[in-house]
Amino acid sequence: MARALKPLKLPARLTGRMPSMPRLPDPSEPDVFEEMTLLEHMIELRDRIVKSVIAVGIAFIAGVFLAGPLLEVLRDQANAVTLDILSPTEPLMLYFKIALYIAIGIALPVILWQLFGFLSPGLTKREKRTLYSSLPFVTILFLVGAGYGFYVAAPRAFDFLSNFRKDIFDWSPQGSEIVNFYLTLMVGLAFAFQLPVVMFLLAKLGLVTPRKMREFRKYAILLIFVAAAVITPSSDPFNMAIVAGPLMLLYEFGILISYLFARSKPKEPTPTPTPA
Repeated sequence: MARALKPLKLPARLTGRMPSMPRLPDPSEPDVFEEMTLLEHMIELRDRIVKSVIAVGIAFIAGVFLAGPLLEVLRDQANAVTLDILSPTEPLMLYFKIALYIAIGIALPVILWQLFGFLSPGLTKREKRTLYSSLPFVTILFLVGAGYGFYVAAPRAFDFLSNFRKDIFDWSPQGSEIVNFYLTLMVGLAFAFQLPVVMFLLAKLGLVTPRKMREFRKYAILLIFVAAAVITPSSDPFNMAIVAGPLMLLYEFGILISYLFARSKPKEPTPTPTPA
């Protein structure tokens, strides 16, 4: 008798069906590590970079429309009618520079998803679930940090520095300097606001305990002020306090969420076998 042939299953890209979204790994499932050659790693890295670039390219369209209103806000906060330029190409370059930063912010979830996907083959199920679960909080804190830099830190720092000894110095607002000033603070604070997520992940993975974080507080404050000096365009105490204040609050918040949600559960005692 002839053997029955099994139906051929085509990949989703050939059948026209959209592939399902990846689900969060179940920590109860056994860990299975995928072995890949160097070439396979390079191919996967290329594919994920291409996907991230495509996401940024699509978001760049929105960034082009948002760059104009953003430049007008910067001009108004500088109390200037127009912004000075040094070359004919500077307005176009500044416009596209702002649009690119906006595009990266919009495409950030896709970029992080591709990054986590590239790292996930070497992680356990528990580590994968913890990492993917932190993705929304990373995105939210990134946007909150950039927003704090744009609406709070940069305007106050800019006003303080531009009005310093105006009886002696005459300052003319240049477009490139103002844009770089704002972007430096916004990007620096966007990354600095990831502090609670980093603390939570370290505690969740069992690398650091909330108690150790509390004991490290005095050293953390010193490191926060060092980071504030790096983030701020100037190292004056006023601007450092604008940046360091929220970071110290975020450090305390990181200790709190680590204590509430990332504490390791005590192991159940192993029952002692009773003699027969």
